Amino acid sequence: MKAAKYPFHVMVPGHPPRPMLPVRITNPATGLFVDAWGLVDTGADDCALPTRYAAALGHNLKAGLVRLIGTGNGTTRAYAHTTRIDVLTLPRLSSPEKIAFTIPDTLIDFLPRLGCVLLGVRSFLSHFILTINYPEQWFAIRQRA
Repeated sequence: MKAAKYPFHVMVPGHPPRPMLPVRITNPATGLFVDAWGLVDTGADDCALPTRYAAALGHNLKAGLVRLIGTGNGTTRAYAHTTRIDVLTLPRLSSPEKIAFTIPDTLIDFLPRLGCVLLGVRSFLSHFILTINYPEQWFAIRQRA
Protein backbone atom coordinates (compact mmCIF):
# COMPACT_ATOMS: atom_id res chain seq x y z
CA MET A 1 0.00 0.00 0.00
CA LYS A 2 1.20 3.50 -0.84
CA ALA A 3 2.42 5.77 1.94
CA ALA A 4 0.53 8.96 2.74
CA LYS A 5 2.84 11.93 3.27
CA TYR A 6 1.95 14.88 5.52
CA PRO A 7 3.69 18.14 6.43
CA PHE A 8 4.22 18.99 10.08
CA HIS A 9 1.47 21.22 11.45
CA VAL A 10 1.61 24.21 13.81
CA MET A 11 -1.24 23.95 16.33
CA VAL A 12 -0.33 26.94 18.50
CA PRO A 13 1.39 30.02 17.02
CA GLY A 14 4.93 30.30 18.35
CA HIS A 15 5.19 26.58 19.14
CA PRO A 16 7.22 24.19 16.98
CA PRO A 17 5.53 22.30 14.13
CA ARG A 18 4.56 18.73 15.02
CA PRO A 19 3.62 15.51 13.19
CA MET A 20 -0.16 15.80 13.17
CA LEU A 21 -2.78 14.02 11.11
CA PRO A 22 -6.22 15.22 10.08
CA VAL A 23 -8.60 12.66 11.60
CA ARG A 24 -12.31 11.98 11.79
CA ILE A 25 -13.40 10.48 15.10
CA THR A 26 -16.72 8.63 14.90
CA ASN A 27 -19.02 7.03 17.44
CA PRO A 28 -20.12 3.89 15.55
CA ALA A 29 -23.30 3.62 17.64
CA THR A 30 -24.60 7.09 16.71
CA GLY A 31 -22.74 7.93 13.50
CA LEU A 32 -21.80 11.29 15.00
CA PHE A 33 -18.28 12.46 14.19
CA VAL A 34 -15.77 15.20 14.91
CA ASP A 35 -12.92 16.27 12.63
CA ALA A 36 -9.70 17.19 14.45
CA TRP A 37 -5.91 17.17 14.26
CA GLY A 38 -4.29 14.20 15.99
CA LEU A 39 -0.75 14.31 17.34
CA VAL A 40 1.33 11.29 16.28
CA ASP A 41 2.72 10.42 19.72
CA THR A 42 5.29 7.60 19.81
CA GLY A 43 5.54 8.10 23.59
CA ALA A 44 1.84 7.41 24.23
CA ASP A 45 0.90 3.79 24.79
CA ASP A 46 -2.66 4.31 23.55
CA CYS A 47 -4.84 6.83 21.80
CA ALA A 48 -6.62 9.40 23.91
CA LEU A 49 -9.25 12.05 23.25
CA PRO A 50 -10.17 15.18 25.20
CA THR A 51 -13.36 14.66 27.23
CA ARG A 52 -14.98 17.62 25.43
CA TYR A 53 -15.47 15.36 22.38
CA ALA A 54 -17.65 12.84 24.24
CA ALA A 55 -20.90 14.85 24.11
CA ALA A 56 -20.37 15.86 20.47
CA LEU A 57 -20.02 12.15 19.60
CA GLY A 58 -23.10 11.17 21.61
CA HIS A 59 -21.16 9.33 24.30
CA ASN A 60 -22.30 9.55 27.92
CA LEU A 61 -18.78 10.23 29.21
CA LYS A 62 -19.11 8.73 32.68
CA ALA A 63 -20.91 5.63 31.38
CA GLY A 64 -17.67 4.52 29.72
CA LEU A 65 -15.26 1.92 31.06
CA VAL A 66 -13.46 3.71 33.91
CA ARG A 67 -9.70 3.26 34.23
CA LEU A 68 -6.95 4.99 36.17
CA ILE A 69 -4.03 5.67 33.87
CA GLY A 70 -0.64 7.31 34.16
CA THR A 71 0.03 10.41 32.06
CA GLY A 72 2.70 13.06 31.90
CA ASN A 73 0.55 15.01 34.37
CA GLY A 74 0.24 12.10 36.84
CA THR A 75 -2.56 9.60 37.36
CA THR A 76 -5.96 10.49 35.96
CA ARG A 77 -9.36 8.88 35.48
CA ALA A 78 -10.10 7.89 31.89
CA TYR A 79 -13.43 6.90 30.37
CA ALA A 80 -13.11 4.47 27.46
CA HIS A 81 -15.70 4.36 24.68
CA THR A 82 -15.84 2.52 21.37
CA THR A 83 -14.66 4.87 18.66
CA ARG A 84 -13.49 4.68 15.05
CA ILE A 85 -10.60 6.80 13.78
CA ASP A 86 -10.33 7.67 10.10
CA VAL A 87 -7.13 9.31 8.86
CA LEU A 88 -8.04 11.88 6.22
CA THR A 89 -6.09 13.03 3.21
CA LEU A 90 -5.29 16.72 3.03
CA PRO A 91 -7.84 18.52 0.87
CA ARG A 92 -6.67 20.06 -2.37
CA LEU A 93 -8.29 22.82 -4.35
CA SER A 94 -9.39 20.34 -7.00
CA SER A 95 -10.60 17.56 -4.68
CA PRO A 96 -12.07 17.26 -1.20
CA GLU A 97 -10.51 15.23 1.59
CA LYS A 98 -10.90 11.46 1.52
CA ILE A 99 -10.35 8.71 4.04
CA ALA A 100 -6.80 7.41 3.68
CA PHE A 101 -6.85 4.80 6.48
CA THR A 102 -9.32 3.53 9.06
CA ILE A 103 -8.70 2.19 12.54
CA PRO A 104 -11.84 0.14 13.16
CA ASP A 105 -14.01 0.35 16.24
CA THR A 106 -11.83 0.17 19.33
CA LEU A 107 -11.91 1.38 22.92
CA ILE A 108 -10.34 4.83 23.16
CA ASP A 109 -9.75 6.72 26.41
CA PHE A 110 -11.36 10.13 26.94
CA LEU A 111 -9.19 12.19 29.32
CA PRO A 112 -9.89 15.39 31.25
CA ARG A 113 -7.32 18.18 30.80
CA LEU A 114 -6.11 16.73 27.50
CA GLY A 115 -5.61 19.48 24.93
CA CYS A 116 -5.54 17.51 21.68
CA VAL A 117 -6.14 14.09 20.15
CA LEU A 118 -3.22 11.74 20.85
CA LEU A 119 -2.54 8.94 18.38
CA GLY A 120 -0.59 6.40 20.42
CA VAL A 121 1.19 3.13 19.82
CA ARG A 122 -1.09 0.17 20.67
CA SER A 123 -4.37 1.27 19.12
CA PHE A 124 -2.97 3.37 16.27
CA LEU A 125 0.73 3.39 15.36
CA SER A 126 1.04 -0.40 15.63
CA HIS A 127 -0.99 -0.53 12.38
CA PHE A 128 1.50 1.61 10.43
CA ILE A 129 5.06 2.04 9.30
CA LEU A 130 5.99 5.58 10.28
CA THR A 131 8.73 7.65 8.64
CA ILE A 132 9.59 11.03 10.17
CA ASN A 133 11.84 13.64 8.58
CA TYR A 134 12.33 16.31 11.24
CA PRO A 135 14.82 18.48 9.29
CA GLU A 136 12.35 18.83 6.38
CA GLN A 137 9.28 18.72 8.69
CA TRP A 138 7.27 15.98 7.03
CA PHE A 139 6.25 12.45 7.89
CA ALA A 140 4.65 9.52 6.12
CA ILE A 141 2.53 6.59 7.24
CA ARG A 142 1.91 3.35 5.41
CA GLN A 143 -0.40 0.62 6.60
CA ARG A 144 1.58 -2.50 7.39
CA ALA A 145 0.76 -5.61 5.39
